[in-house]
Amino acid sequence: MKQYLVLAALIACTAQAQNRSGLEFASEEIRRLQASDAENPGMLWVDQGAKLFAQKCASCHVSMKGVATRYPALENGRIVTLEAKISHKEAFAYESDELLALTAYIANQSRGMPIKVSPPAEKLDAGKKAYYQRRGQMNLACAHCHEQNWGKRLGAETLSQGQPNGYPAYRLEWQKMGSLERRIRACMFGLHAELPAYGSDAMLERAADRNARGAALTCTRSPLAELDQSEVARLRAGENPLELRLLEPVHPRKDPA
Repeated sequence: MKQYLVLAALIACTAQAQNRSGLEFASEEIRRLQASDAENPGMLWVDQGAKLFAQKCASCHVSMKGVATRYPALENGRIVTLEAKISHKEAFAYESDELLALTAYIANQSRGMPIKVSPPAEKLDAGKKAYYQRRGQMNLACAHCHEQNWGKRLGAETLSQGQPNGYPAYRLEWQKMGSLERRIRACMFGLHAELPAYGSDAMLERAADRNARGAALTCTRSPLAELDQSEVARLRAGENPLELRLLEPVHPRKDPA
């Protein structure tokens, strides 16, 4: 029994060691911009969030350091994201500048700290199942890109592991901040699949699964992401690095907010 426990521990450590932040797949220029608070456009939302926090939150809350590392969390039997927690007293609209700014500011307080999300296993089962489920006209699962082929080139883009430790993120294709939920919806849109609604159980389960997979990764938050060319839509049918079966092209800038 002891030998099995040691082996399980080694396997867990190996899996954890293989987790890589999306920033590691970015170009040198993107990394340089990410490292500079003066040049990173995402910091505009952080600054706005600091002002909103002072107006709306500071009377009750002082330091938010480490808070973002614990979300999504389980509260009253339901998965709650950091965005939902921020909105529990004032109902900000999904993807609104106010909500993104507050989320970015609070998340930025945890920059450099490891993610500590650990929802109960039963709450992760649905998200894990969705991660491996083929969907949409592309008939692909999240795992095809982010687990089986990460690090490979897909047109102009390097596939990442799809880790969540940098959200909310400023993406060049969006020209603004966006949440992890928006990024998940964009992926589903690229697959010509049904889009999970913001705040729905299906969305929350996927977000919780993503964060659990990224456990122990360092929070980067407010990153500048490379322009996502959505090469799945640009490549034509035929040979390509991932041997994907491609259908009608979808322009990446048309993904729904």
